[in-house]
Amino acid sequence: MSPPPLHSPANRERGEARVIVVMGVSGAGKSTIAAMLADRLGWTYEDADWFHPHGNVEKMHSGRALTDEDRWPWLQGIVAWIEATRNAGGHGVIACSALKRAYRDILVDGRRDVRIVYLKGAPELIARRFALRHEHFMPVSLLESQFAALEEPGEDERPLVVPADRRPLEIVDVVIAKLGLSARRGRDARAPSNR
Repeated sequence: MSPPPLHSPANRERGEARVIVVMGVSGAGKSTIAAMLADRLGWTYEDADWFHPHGNVEKMHSGRALTDEDRWPWLQGIVAWIEATRNAGGHGVIACSALKRAYRDILVDGRRDVRIVYLKGAPELIARRFALRHEHFMPVSLLESQFAALEEPGEDERPLVVPADRRPLEIVDVVIAKLGLSARRGRDARAPSNR
């Protein structure tokens, strides 16, 4: 027996999502997909990078890697936004690497209306994207560190896993269909301009 079509009701994962966390390694397309998804749904869009405290930003600009200890206030800031969004009866989409299970456990923390969308991409795809984005090849050390840190979400996290090599509009269509959401605009909508 063949599987149901991609957009069929049988493939929808009901959960009344209020917040969607679009996760993946750098170069997977998190910001693009999250912004397009928020625009199509009429939801608030945020980027996790905006939640880093000043000390983290300075550390990253100096080329030093963040530790887990550095990331706790960042994660708590994102959680505060998630809670404020839920408490206000709103909806939001955030682009966030969320590479480790411990980070996602903090962000979701049993909230059934917070859903993880994992953009899964092979190292070769990510390397090609960085080469195009930065007009030079991504340093092997950075690429390797991203995949070394990545802990792919388990089934118990109820993730929606989408291949990162698909066209952005197709990825957005898949997320909307599988989560049983209602878009405010047709699929010809384009990515919103950057703020």
